[in-house]
Amino acid sequence: MGYALKSDTSTGWPDAAFTIRDADDADMEAVQAIYAHFVLTSPATFEEVPPSLPEMKMRRAGVLASSLPFLVAEADGLVVGFCYASPYRSRAAYRHTVEDSIYVSEAFGGRGVGSALLGQLIARCEAGPWRQMLAVMGTGRNEACIALHRSLGFSNVGTLKAVGLKFGQWEDTVMMQRHLGEGEWSLPRE
Repeated sequence: MGYALKSDTSTGWPDAAFTIRDADDADMEAVQAIYAHFVLTSPATFEEVPPSLPEMKMRRAGVLASSLPFLVAEADGLVVGFCYASPYRSRAAYRHTVEDSIYVSEAFGGRGVGSALLGQLIARCEAGPWRQMLAVMGTGRNEACIALHRSLGFSNVGTLKAVGLKFGQWEDTVMMQRHLGEGEWSLPRE
């Protein structure tokens, strides 16, 4: 699906179109680089050591093995963001609940990439058997990510205080949730 980037003259990137598509194995080097940046510079993730390329490929394989989507945003032939859904927990009773993860290259933040990625992820999950989507954000100070999720129907359902220690500072975890499709208003067909 095609989208137009919002203008941002501060980055030096010209206006361009971008597409959202399923990630393939060849995209994982760019995905790993985007994620590594956040691991090394941000409390948005509580990982402290960037996963290797083989590890990121295994994570994608795990997402796909669960029949869940792993998407990328591509602009001018470059992967500029990614998102995926993963099972929330492994116990059977959680089988209709997924957790989203989304990361956008700093140069493309605030330009509509995150909204397009997460919107497509939600739509894809609603087409499956899932009824709830959770977002577990690695810091309460990640206002852009919280606003993105809120704009797409997520509600704040709680904050776990000082559960992560990164860069010598205690960090909260913000939990947000939205229903998918019929949500809790009916039982899924099994």
